[in-house]
Amino acid sequence: MKSFKIDIVQKSEYETLVDLWEASVRATHHFLKEEDIHYFRPLILNTYLDAVELRCARNKHGKILGFLGVAEQNLEMLFIHPENRGMGIGKKLLDYAIIALQVEKVDVNEQNEQALGFYRNQGFEVVGRSALDGSGKPYPILHMKLK
Repeated sequence: MKSFKIDIVQKSEYETLVDLWEASVRATHHFLKEEDIHYFRPLILNTYLDAVELRCARNKHGKILGFLGVAEQNLEMLFIHPENRGMGIGKKLLDYAIIALQVEKVDVNEQNEQALGFYRNQGFEVVGRSALDGSGKPYPILHMKLK
């Protein structure tokens, strides 16, 4: 496994985060339409990143491998670059979020079976469901809570 450290994110790195988000979504969110990716990209860059407490995983050269965002004990985002999946980065970031940022909840797209399995394996259980996502789009959301 590559070594990495968890670090804070600078506002000057937001474009890097959005590029990583897009690569991750294209690799895992096959249910999203192209227009949805174009819809969410500026929202993430200009609104969502400022609304959360951000942390990232960096390699020894300072490159961001993945990141998370937390607000009010809710994991709002956790994205790993596709090249770095399967290396334990998501688990380390989630463990950090639970311990250091007191995360207890996460919302997951129902169609994202990989993420659903990941969070179940990390001790989360489904406690509710919404038919629409936070933007009112027809992507059901599962609400999960740490057991």
